Amino acid sequence: MQAAPGPFSIGGIPVTTPLTLAPMAGQTNYAFRALARELGGCGLVCTELISSQAIHYKSQKTYAMFDWVEDESPFAVQLFGADPDVMAEAARVVADAGADIIDINMGCWVPKVAKQGAGAAMLKEIGDVCTATAVVEAVIRAVNVPVTVKVRAGWDANNLTAVPFAKAAEQSGVQAIAVHGRTAEQGFTGKANWDIIRQVKDAVKIPVIGNGDVDTPEDAARMFAETGCDGVMIGRAALGAPWVFAQMWHYLTTGEHLPAPTAAERAAIALRHARMTIERGLMSETVYVRELRGQITKYHLGIPGSAKLRDRLVRAETLAQIEAALLPVIAGEPIIAA
Repeated sequence: MQAAPGPFSIGGIPVTTPLTLAPMAGQTNYAFRALARELGGCGLVCTELISSQAIHYKSQKTYAMFDWVEDESPFAVQLFGADPDVMAEAARVVADAGADIIDINMGCWVPKVAKQGAGAAMLKEIGDVCTATAVVEAVIRAVNVPVTVKVRAGWDANNLTAVPFAKAAEQSGVQAIAVHGRTAEQGFTGKANWDIIRQVKDAVKIPVIGNGDVDTPEDAARMFAETGCDGVMIGRAALGAPWVFAQMWHYLTTGEHLPAPTAAERAAIALRHARMTIERGLMSETVYVRELRGQITKYHLGIPGSAKLRDRLVRAETLAQIEAALLPVIAGEPIIAA
């Protein structure tokens, strides 16, 4: 068996295992980040992406996303935006609020972000004078915490800009770079090009974190072996399965597979996810329960009556209704219609 990848550091901040949680909009709130950490194997967590413009205009909804706590360290806060001054201002705000690391989003391809010239749109033109470099340099000047960047391979197949950008980012003082092997044009379709990740790793001396198409422990091992990356970032594979980091890390260090959680164990973790979201939430229970519908239903239980359970969860309006749906599963009782 190949030696397990070791820990690394970002600007002097130790990342104890080389598996990290990807920032995901509407998903990586405090509860999910805490579960990934508690269940083991996750060396670094990241918030969902936060708009620098919304911070600038003091949006209360955005400030409710400042849900991190001190014992999460190390954690990163991801910001997006295309205005260097506004990004610098937002970076100062989140650093003052306790962020260990500021991560700049240059990977989001969704229209509402890209149309602002933010996210992956900044990868369209990379050069000595460009928006991407200006944003990076402004943020680095603004804060005293490490700054990292998450990018895609490029905007499209004709503009694979990850390598030249990584070189420029390193020269500017970026402390690590995460590379998703797909282009922005691909979204989540097609196959991630891991060779781009390898090329970035060969081009820079800062830590490189690979991302894209890592769903199983074997995938993680293969990405380390094929790209030489320092870390692997897990996104969609962790949704409804925050134990995936523990499974991957166990495989990487022992060559053996951990048993999958039982239906009762999965339901218990889902319920803890719901309860922690409400307890830590800075808005109303109604707001969070509606968000939880899409999060909790990803915990696939694989037992008779799962469709009925899902129907109850997507109609839940209160935490009590989520508890009423999940507690019988935890107790091993059959699922019945509401």
